[in-house]
Amino acid sequence: MTSLKSALIIYYSITGNTQNVAYAVKEGLENSGLKVDLKKPQEAASIDFFDYDLVCIGSPSIEWQPARPIADLLKSKLNFYKNQGKIKPSAPKVKGKSALIFCTYSGPHTGMDEATPAGKTMRQYFEHFGFNVVGEWYVLSEFHGREDLSTQGRLGDIRGKPTSEDLAKIKKHAEEIANSI
Repeated sequence: MTSLKSALIIYYSITGNTQNVAYAVKEGLENSGLKVDLKKPQEAASIDFFDYDLVCIGSPSIEWQPARPIADLLKSKLNFYKNQGKIKPSAPKVKGKSALIFCTYSGPHTGMDEATPAGKTMRQYFEHFGFNVVGEWYVLSEFHGREDLSTQGRLGDIRGKPTSEDLAKIKKHAEEIANSI
């Protein structure tokens, strides 16, 4: 059994892809015995990330960046923690605080390279907070609204992604992370 006690998942989803991943992560963490709070960015503005052992944050990649509600929340938290004196030179790790980053993407033009800037951006906030980033996941997902971008892109036919099998793997990986920290 894990020594973690609580986790927070914050996600923003436009088409349901990121939401499906968030719920798979939630199920995996709960299977490991964690108490999990699941929030959308607007519900997380007053939450202190340091009140949780594990903070998971998920966003679709939109033009190589996290969605604006996630980006705005993280920028707000950075400023808040700076004002509290929690952001320190060299970003020392805060014992017992971990983060998991997940980013959904379609990558019709250049594949996963379209998502990595969004994931790295989210990661950097948690690095600055002093959290140990235990995962940075990129989840291939259908591009809703333009079938050509889900069938003719660099990654081939990605309709229906993430599949139930993909989500089962995410759930399993979340359990593994919770049990390894």
